[in-house]
Amino acid sequence: MRLVIAILLLDACLFLSTCSEPPSLLDTVIERGTLRVVTRNSPTTYYLGNDGPTGPEYELARAFADSIGVELEIYTPETFDEVIPELLNYRADIAAAGLTITDTRSEQLRFTRPYQDISQHVIYRIGTPRPRTIEDLLDKRIAIVAGSSHAETLRRYKQQFPNLAWSEVPATQGDELMYWVAQRHIDVTVVDSNEFEISGRYHPELRIAMTLGQSDQLAWGLRRSEDHSLYRLATRFFEQGRGAQLVASIREKYYENRTRLDYVGTKRFLHHVEGRLPEFRGIFQAAGIQNDIDWQLLAAVGYQESHWDPAAVSPTGVRGIMMLTKATAAQLGIRDRLDLQSSIFGGARYLVRMKKKIPERIIDPDRTWMALAAYNVGFGHLEDARILTQRFGKNPDRWNDVREQLPLLAQSKYHSTLKHGYARGWEPVIYVNNIRSYRELLEWHFSSRKRDLNLLLAEEIPPETAGRSTSAAGKEFF
Repeated sequence: MRLVIAILLLDACLFLSTCSEPPSLLDTVIERGTLRVVTRNSPTTYYLGNDGPTGPEYELARAFADSIGVELEIYTPETFDEVIPELLNYRADIAAAGLTITDTRSEQLRFTRPYQDISQHVIYRIGTPRPRTIEDLLDKRIAIVAGSSHAETLRRYKQQFPNLAWSEVPATQGDELMYWVAQRHIDVTVVDSNEFEISGRYHPELRIAMTLGQSDQLAWGLRRSEDHSLYRLATRFFEQGRGAQLVASIREKYYENRTRLDYVGTKRFLHHVEGRLPEFRGIFQAAGIQNDIDWQLLAAVGYQESHWDPAAVSPTGVRGIMMLTKATAAQLGIRDRLDLQSSIFGGARYLVRMKKKIPERIIDPDRTWMALAAYNVGFGHLEDARILTQRFGKNPDRWNDVREQLPLLAQSKYHSTLKHGYARGWEPVIYVNNIRSYRELLEWHFSSRKRDLNLLLAEEIPPETAGRSTSAAGKEFF
């Protein structure tokens, strides 16, 4: 009997020795060949732009997947409050959705090293009473994104102010709720500072009423488990890898140097988008196709030049919807600068001409911004500014470095040392910033990201829902 047991034990040991441990999460990702990332559809995370997928979280996730040597599989659930369940239910490997690190979330998730600090802003509409304290919110209609960290913040305040009430809406992003505030369907909402920094430009009626609590931190989330393989690699990515370099460039690309148009200017622009642009849109699109230029960029140039007025004439003699000079029109073979089609197609060709002059090593978007600056101030002055940039030890192939030096062209001690002399160098900086803002407004206006909110706003928020969360389908809210 003892011999039989000994043989069975030996067989069991031999069997166990041939069984390997289950693969780690990192091994699984590599074997699968794809990294599954759940995110959300918003300008601060991931969206489809003119040139395909883009957004801060997308760029980071793309670079991380490349560093592992796998394909990126990124997707968005219908609402923000579904992001974390997608991760916990093993459908995603990482949640890269602009997640704020909170105590509640930290019980479920393991967060990587934070990559951005943000604040929670209370947003209201100008022309309505500005809430300056929590007490001022007690009689307000408040709505926030379901599943967001804003609910945790409000619950903490509710302990001190029991009458504080709000509704949680199953939405993908705070931009929808900002729209509701702008349309007076609710009084206030709470959004993260980075989201307002981008989307607030599309809602000129809105302002920051106050900031709640201290600053928060954004990070990627992974499931809590004994397997730390993917977590360690993601953390290293932000600490010392490509991610650490990308964070700074993403901040610059998506947030910085974006002039927020004032209320009157933005409202006027959106009014002209509806009233004037339809007449010219087909020509802008045709000129864009013929010259391989984004038609919305071309239309933004036209608006900056003339507010889409085909008969515009400046005191200096430039005229037409693209405000071509007489010399430029002659170079382009244009006889009548006030002819709508000639002006738009001519402006497109001139912009292409400027872009071709930019050294080939300079890639987009810097190449486009420099071409626009040259369209405004002249290629020679742009080159002078690039020389100044190099003198100051900065990168002459980088628009954000060049734009810092352009205003110096108006100062004698600088332009006297340069070939093309004096220029009102601050003008091309404002010019490019405005065009970037107009183009983004056009993208937002025509984008699939702009939901048909009329369906969602079929009725006002029922007062009895205040302070309660809605179902995933949003039936209780609407």
